[in-house]
Parts: sequence; C-alpha cells; structure tokens
Amino acid sequence: MNEYRSRWIENVAQALRLEAEERGIEPPEGEIVPATPPSTELGDLAFPMFPFAKTFRMNPAALAEAVVSRLERCEAGDAHAAGPYINVRYPRAAVAATVLESCISADTAYGHNRRFVGERVTIEYSSPNTNKPLHLGHLRNDALGESVSRILAACGADVRSVNLINDRGIHICKSMLAYQEFGNGETPESRGVKGDRFVGDYYVRYNEWAAEDPSVEDRAREMLRAWEAGDEEVVALWRTMNRWVLDGHAATYESTGIEFDAIYLESETYASGKTQIMRGLEEGKFLRESDGSVWVDLAPVNLDRKILLRADGTSVYVTQDIGTVLARYEDWPFDRMIYVVASEQNYHFRVLFYVLELLGYEWAGQLYHLSYGMVNLPEGRMKSREGTVVDADDLIAELRELAAGEIRSKNREAAVGDVEGTAHAVAVGALHYYLLQVTPSKDMIFNPKESLSFTGNTGPYLQYMCARINSMLRKADAEDIRPQPSAINAELLDAEVEWELIRLISRYPDVVEQAGIEYSPAAIAGYVYDLAKTFSGYYHDHPILAASDPSVRDARLVLARAILVVLRNGLELLNIPYLAIM
Repeated sequence: MNEYRSRWIENVAQALRLEAEERGIEPPEGEIVPATPPSTELGDLAFPMFPFAKTFRMNPAALAEAVVSRLERCEAGDAHAAGPYINVRYPRAAVAATVLESCISADTAYGHNRRFVGERVTIEYSSPNTNKPLHLGHLRNDALGESVSRILAACGADVRSVNLINDRGIHICKSMLAYQEFGNGETPESRGVKGDRFVGDYYVRYNEWAAEDPSVEDRAREMLRAWEAGDEEVVALWRTMNRWVLDGHAATYESTGIEFDAIYLESETYASGKTQIMRGLEEGKFLRESDGSVWVDLAPVNLDRKILLRADGTSVYVTQDIGTVLARYEDWPFDRMIYVVASEQNYHFRVLFYVLELLGYEWAGQLYHLSYGMVNLPEGRMKSREGTVVDADDLIAELRELAAGEIRSKNREAAVGDVEGTAHAVAVGALHYYLLQVTPSKDMIFNPKESLSFTGNTGPYLQYMCARINSMLRKADAEDIRPQPSAINAELLDAEVEWELIRLISRYPDVVEQAGIEYSPAAIAGYVYDLAKTFSGYYHDHPILAASDPSVRDARLVLARAILVVLRNGLELLNIPYLAIM
C-alpha cells in the first residue's frame, strides 16, 4: 500500500500547487503528512487541510473542496472532501490482489526488507556466570537477544550473535571454595542433577557459610589471585566445575531454541583489557592512586570516578569487557554492536563506552546497550545468593506439564501425536511471547499460568490460530481445492473486515522494519496478536470452506493462506515454535 500512499501524497501536493498558482500565491512549504481515518468506512487515507488554510486564507473545509475538484479520479483510487479533510479510498480489489500475491509468493521471506543491508551487527546476549544455572532473568535476556537478532537479519543486516561466558572472577571462586570445603568428591552424576544446578547449589552454600564466617571472603579473593597466577590445582578445579555448568547451560539453550554464532570466554579475553588500561595510563588518560589502583575520571560525562584495576592488579568488569570487545572486533569487524543486558548495568555501559572512546577506538560510538527491565514472579524478586531464583529448567518443565495437561483435558492426544513434544513447543511459545510482548525497557512480572492461556494475548493462542488455519487448509487440500492468488476474484473480498485483514497483511513489512529500528520485538508481538484476533472474528462470522459460492470460498481461502504466512513468519522472529497441529 505504500505505493498508493506515495502517489496520493504527490497528487494532493500537485493539486495544492495548482490552486496556489491560480490564486497567485506561493505554494505551501513543508511535507504533506496524511493521517489514518478513524474508520475504514471513511476512507483509507486522510489529508487534513488545517496546515494550509492560513497560506490560502481559506476555511479548511472550503480548501478541501477546492483541492478535491483538482484531483482527477485515477487508478490509485478516488477522493472526496469531508469537512476539513480530503478522504482517499484505495481501489480495494486491486490492492487486495497485489498484497495477497506478494505475500504468498514471498512465503518465508515476506516481511523481509533492506533497511540494514550492508551493515554488520554483532549482538551479545545471555552472558551467564559459570556459578549457577540459567534463571528467569536469563530467559528474558535470551528471548530478547535471539528475537532482535532474527529481526535485524530480516531487515537485511549481516548479524553475528555472540555469548560471553563469565567464567572467571570472585563469584566463580566462591562456588569453587565451597565445593573444596563441602563437596567430598561428589559430582553432578553421583547426585543425579544437571551440572549447572549442582554448581549453583555450592554458590548458595558459600553465601550461607560466609554469613557464619566472614573470613571466607578473604579466602575467596586469595583463590582468585591464585587462579590468575596459574595455580595448577585451582585451575584444574576451575576447568572441571566450568565444564559442569557449561554442559548444563548448553542443554537449556537447546531446549529453548537459542543459538550463537560464537562464544567468548572471559578467561581468554580479560588480560588484554588490562594491557589497554596500562596503555591508557601511560598516555595520561587514566590516574594511578597511591595504593597502585588505576582509575578513570568520568566528570566529562557527568559521572564520578571509576576504578579500572584494583590495587593488587586484578581486573574489574569494565576492564574485562574492553578485552572482550577488542577480540570481537578483531575477529569480525562490525558496524554496530548491541549489548543485551539488564537495566541494572546502565552505569557500567556508560563507563565502558566512554573508556573505549578515551582509548581512541572510533567504533566506540557505534556501541549500544539494549537495556531491559527486571523480570520476577508474582511472589517477588529473585536472589541468586539466597537460592530463591527461578531455575530456567524448572520453569520450562512446569510450563510443559501444564501444557500437556491442557492437551489431555481436551482429549487431543491422538490428534497431536507427540504430546510431550507438542507440550514443550507450547511451553516455549508461552514463555517467549509473554517475555517479548512487553517493551524491553519495562520491568515485568511473569505469571506462568497466565502465559499458557489458549485464549487472549498469549503465545499458545497464536499457535492455536496457526493450527486452526492449517486444519482448514488440509481439509481444502483433501477436497482438491487449491486456489492460487492469481486466479481469484479479489472483488469478492468486499467486507470491511476483509479489507482490514488486507491492510494488516500489507503492514507487516513496515512492522518488522520498525521493530528492527527500535530493537523491540514487542512491536511484532502486538501486531501478530491483532492479526490473529481480527482473523478469529472473521473466521467466526464468515464461512470459508462452507461458503455457498465457490468463487467466494476460493478468495477467502487465499486470504486465510496469506494470514497463515504472516503469523508463521512473525512467530519465527519471536522464536515461538510454529505448530501445524495442536
């Protein structure tokens, strides 16, 4: 429809120029911005004359009449004056035929655009520690990162998704120290638990221990120094416990459809960050205190001072991130890099980007922090140290059980076949949609049971709509009814709701582009729900397969196919499993 919009903007602009010429005045300056009428019955586009009334010294309604008289009826539709507005109505049958043909012929590529063609974008997400399992907060991070990666790729960007494993530091040493003290040689296998959960239990045990004996904090710091010095025993334990955790994380990623093009280990990049800080110190960009610590003055960006190296020479997070981003740029020079990290780290990224600018890296201005809000359960905020976090695997298992219960309660076991597989797909769909429907910057509460509803604004509802359309198309196929877009009579799609569905289908590429610009999957989530809800009402009120006129039936079947294409493509960008049977 953008083509028709552009043509009408030019038509109205030309009519205004002719009117101004006849009246001997200068034509109006500025862009002509059409509006959307409150109802499709009024038209598809509206041009308010208020902005031009003063130039023409005319009442806006009179100006609208004068401009309409200069507009010739054309293949782009027709126009009429409605008070101070010029309302335009597109040639609906022609638009419907074009939209349906382009949607169905493009298929999985429908909605893709060229907004970021030629751009190389690195996006970092997940970034777990190797001292605990993935939790609900990681799930929001993963859902955002994976979805934004897919959206940017659909906008033409060359995307490289990366994960930074925080596999070193004082928090890792805390789990290691507790295992040394209390482990007695047990392993995840001997206890029958996933490795990430196993190690996470020792992190909780450490904090209980530290509350009883504050001196263990010094022992943890001593272990960190020993690790950085390459102590063989400490390094061997570190490797073993990291492997346990990483194997556990990998299983969770696989179960939720999260993939990375590259994985970076902080243990392999942090040292180069220290080298960069020392270079900056020599160049006078940083300050050394009397205790040997190195700091940066952040007054130019209206912040306080920040430590970059501790007095004992060990790194802090900012220093480590410098080494990591340099390794990434060397491996794959990017035009943009996006960090998907919770809003708690807003300060950290302001400091990181500024320090990189001080160090002279021109691409530092192309770094972006996609800050997202906290996610909790109705019961309240989670705390890793107290062991009150919601384990990702436990949450997915709970959702899977609830979904399987729904399938069985509806006696759908025979229809779906693989109940457990379908239940898992429904669980992941429920999880990802619930996490992505909220604007990233907002805090949110995740309600497991609410997310699994098969009605309303949920992932399972969207999956169900796809399955419902598939069922109808299978019946049509079994009856050898396979209408093609080029063969239907689009004039028969004359109901207002059919036009609304055509308009929604045509908007999808613009929605994907806007989601890419804003890094916001919520735009796509809201759109696909509106599309599904509108089609649901249409399906209820307008017979498709049972339509008495075969020509009407064929036109409506093609419309349903196009709806399915858009829903499937939208779910793909949200990393929601597509189900043909449910």
